[in-house]
Amino acid sequence: MSKKTIVFTGGGSAGHVTPNIAIIKEMNVSNWDIHYIGSKKGIEKELIEKLGIPYHGISSGKLRRYIDFENVKDIFRVLRGCVQARRILKKLKPSIVFSKGGFVSVPVIIAARSLKIPIFIHESDMTPGLANKISQRFATKIFTSFTETKQYFPEAKAMVIGSPIRKEILEGSWEKGRDFLGFNTYRPILTIMGGSLGAKKINEVVRASLKQLTEKYQVVHLCGKGNIDKELLTFPGYKQFEYINDELPDILAATDIVITRGGSNAIFEFLALKIPMIIIPLTKQQSRGDQILNAKSFEEKGYSLTLEEENISEETLLTNLDYVMTKKEKYQSAMESYKEGNALQTLVDEINHYGK
Repeated sequence: MSKKTIVFTGGGSAGHVTPNIAIIKEMNVSNWDIHYIGSKKGIEKELIEKLGIPYHGISSGKLRRYIDFENVKDIFRVLRGCVQARRILKKLKPSIVFSKGGFVSVPVIIAARSLKIPIFIHESDMTPGLANKISQRFATKIFTSFTETKQYFPEAKAMVIGSPIRKEILEGSWEKGRDFLGFNTYRPILTIMGGSLGAKKINEVVRASLKQLTEKYQVVHLCGKGNIDKELLTFPGYKQFEYINDELPDILAATDIVITRGGSNAIFEFLALKIPMIIIPLTKQQSRGDQILNAKSFEEKGYSLTLEEENISEETLLTNLDYVMTKKEKYQSAMESYKEGNALQTLVDEINHYGK
């Protein structure tokens, strides 16, 4: 039996790529020829090429919600991307295109529709991003992480499945995590993640609070590219990294509490691991407000506590940490009740069904 071809797309941030990677790793390569279309220089290129998957770079613009002269230029970039994507898809003849959103996905979706290729979309956030708002009209099926998100899409197309969790995230070792970090067993581990680019305000407050933090916690700080503080490299009970990949499952297995941004993929991974969270979402000045809504939904369900970035200080950070730690069992009990199902397997099954 000849192989079927699938094309994945999505990019602009790690959150638009890691779910695709989770699915790719579960695909049977005996049955599927896997390709990826992304931007020429985006983070998705680096992440996908590590997997040895054929990568096709196209022109893409940025979908802005404000008036800017760059929007005019980007119209032509997107049109060029549509032409390039169509040329690639005509050559590959995929049975299906799977999109995780981000601005680079729009030309691919438009090109796939023009060639009558079935299109699957997964929306991670509470409300659809601009790319998926545009793409939904062309989609064959739309999957969502949040139940609340289904209302924004056509009823006949939409299906709530949760977030596809990377299997390796669930297979970490508590012992390996502590050994890698060089941490002891009698103080809890606090992991701080500001996203793939880090978070300036969070980094500043954490470092200003280090003396008090390390009196109660051992701290793992994923501070983002270029944000290592060399003066704190030998600070006892504090480990900082720009980014962690291979060792992340072990670190999370050893983690007692996490401070995180409100990106959907990350918080669903912490939910799957039953790690109590303090979510510090991006502000509306920094984003479209999706992380604020994600955080609100999780807090209402009892999975996390929300701390607004405008209200972060040494005092609020320490007070909220202490509160969550004292209520750790309550948060974990609420997380145990989460029963959305196996989103990763659902997506693989749906793809395989269309590939028959």
